[in-house]
Amino acid sequence: MAETVTQQKNETRQKAIKRIWFVFWILAIVTAIEVLLGIFRPESLDHHKLWNMKLINWIFVGLTVVKAYYITWTFMHMEDEDTSLRRSITWTITFYICYILFVFLVEGDYLYEVIHNDIMIWDF
Repeated sequence: MAETVTQQKNETRQKAIKRIWFVFWILAIVTAIEVLLGIFRPESLDHHKLWNMKLINWIFVGLTVVKAYYITWTFMHMEDEDTSLRRSITWTITFYICYILFVFLVEGDYLYEVIHNDIMIWDF
């Protein structure tokens, strides 16, 4: 009986260690992609824009969101939670990130236009 409990604990421990290393390697690969893109900055991504922001910056934002989601999913044990709880957290954060990006881009573009062109686009 004691051997069975010990074996179960060892198996559980081995699974946990394997899971931690798996998460480590996924996060390390995503981080390595971010670092390599930051070092080499491909011209095709650096000169093209989407919604007034360079494509490479959109890729950085996307990879950061993927890492944040994966960290939340793994270390906050969201994978074991009920579907409605996962969706409520995920959708709320996704909406918030989209809203913040929209506000930053609109306000940043307005400030850029005011500072560089010395004109006021919106009269409050």
